[in-house]
Amino acid sequence: MKASPRLAPASIDYQVELLDLHAHLFRVKLHITRPHAEQILRLPVWIPGSYLLREFSQNLQNLQCHQGTHTVAQQQLDKATWRLACNTTQALHVQYEIYANDPSVRGACLGSTRGFFNGTSLFLCAEGFEDVPHHLELLSTPATPHWNLATALTPVRTQSTGFGLYRAAHYAELVDCPVEMGTFWSGNFLAYGIAHRVVVANAPPSFDGERLLADTKTICETTMAFWHGAPSRSARKAQGVPFTHYVFMLKAVPEGYGGLEHRNSTALICAHQDLPRLPRNTLAAPESAQPEGYTELLELICHEYFHTWNVKRLRPAEFAHYDYTRENYTELLWFFEGFTSYYDQLLLRRAKLLDDAGYLKALSKTINHVLQTPGRRVQSLAQASFDAWVKYYRPSENTANATVSYYTKGAMLALCLDLTLRAQGKTTLDAVMRALWTRCAGGPMKEDDLLAVLHTLAQRTFHQELKHWAHGKKDLPWAELLAQHGIEVQHEPAHIAQQLGLRIKEGPGLIVQQVLRASAAEKAGFCSGDEWIAIELPSGPARGPWRMHSLQDLMLYTNQSKKITALIARNKQLQQLSLTLPQTDNSSIRLSVRNAKTAALWLDKAPTLPKR
Repeated sequence: MKASPRLAPASIDYQVELLDLHAHLFRVKLHITRPHAEQILRLPVWIPGSYLLREFSQNLQNLQCHQGTHTVAQQQLDKATWRLACNTTQALHVQYEIYANDPSVRGACLGSTRGFFNGTSLFLCAEGFEDVPHHLELLSTPATPHWNLATALTPVRTQSTGFGLYRAAHYAELVDCPVEMGTFWSGNFLAYGIAHRVVVANAPPSFDGERLLADTKTICETTMAFWHGAPSRSARKAQGVPFTHYVFMLKAVPEGYGGLEHRNSTALICAHQDLPRLPRNTLAAPESAQPEGYTELLELICHEYFHTWNVKRLRPAEFAHYDYTRENYTELLWFFEGFTSYYDQLLLRRAKLLDDAGYLKALSKTINHVLQTPGRRVQSLAQASFDAWVKYYRPSENTANATVSYYTKGAMLALCLDLTLRAQGKTTLDAVMRALWTRCAGGPMKEDDLLAVLHTLAQRTFHQELKHWAHGKKDLPWAELLAQHGIEVQHEPAHIAQQLGLRIKEGPGLIVQQVLRASAAEKAGFCSGDEWIAIELPSGPARGPWRMHSLQDLMLYTNQSKKITALIARNKQLQQLSLTLPQTDNSSIRLSVRNAKTAALWLDKAPTLPKR
């Protein structure tokens, strides 16, 4: 009896071509060696790390499917799913186009000067083949002779420019490695023996790349030491780091800020003015005087890099296997985003990229943001995490009144937990994070895992703290805990907008964006969308109408007045609102060091490193 020939392993191969730069079109080809009889293809509806249905299929067009010369019948089952009637003995060839004009870090963009994409925006997933190796060929074009390419995918056969063939172990890895193309600036460094690359698109001539490389390296080494300990002199390479190489992809824009984490790379956006600058001409700032926004850029870099451990590996149990077809709910974003937000500032301080004053200024900003959000009394952190899909990522004029940020209040929870642990003297949040990494084997975790580690290391239960802090709506005990650690809490008058309970866009005109709950502005009848044009004083030598150009004008005109009339335009109709001015509101806080020796035990103390 003759044995049947052994079938070759299934293969999933993609090819991406820059079809039309001016039309913003990628052409994608998908090859499946042995498709199923009813092969299902799906495009993700969201991208991990950004919790909103993005509906990427809206940009897919001209889907064509063939086996040999035969056109394969296709049926669209829903907004992002297709079923193909295939012959299982023939290879399936799929071709389609993706319109790419999303300037954010979440989608895909292609133009005459730059290309970028996340795999969730481009790659149809072949159902049943998610776990087999995937290959990706990235083609250059004569229209872009000077372009280079950067990605954290594993190269198989590539050109010096970076274009060529790459591989991924499975679909999840393929779509978790974004691709940057263009005439970007590029630099490299080794952090504890691991290769890191930084690419910056659209950098201005004043950009100081060496400064960014040096500071980013410091961040990376500080973060790796936090999780795994610094390598010994003989080893020279950190042990246990969950990647072999890493790529930072930064795009500079006139205005913008944000980032998205990936398994061994990150996509970032910052404003041109926030990049470090070379001191090479008379118009340049002194070398030591970098832009104020540069500190925020370093925070962003630290935040996304810390995510490589805390959310990409150590992740909610609900994210053990992403479902790209629908919302993936969890109540733990306060831990994964909030604790990361706590450490993105604290690790900069420990890396000496922030001094005490700079760190406490950043922490004050975080605390003030929470205190000035009425929604903190309406929604718990666990609820905010679960509702991210419909609330945090769909902001409205009522957002501040109904929700709380799991980034900022989550960072405050981490602060309170860390200072509580330190005050008791048995452990720190640093040790808790590393113990969680070990307990969960760098994988999915539950809140019970956090409670178990806290109980083991602190030798007492923390059920009540997490019940009140993460699942309750009361304010956190941050002030008394900071005082115990040598930090003075000072109260100052809030900005005039906060005193009134308004969030205003000042441009030409004063446009009301949000009216805070139970505020003077709400009682007067202000609404989102109002244009504040003028005020009228009821008495005194300066009585009468006064034109408003900024909120500071209010301080100039009102003097001792307790009540004024605000003239606003709403739906093109002029209205008068009676506004009672509040007394000085001491709702803004400022932090400073009161006891340097005590504060240093928290701010200066490097992570407790494991013995080698």
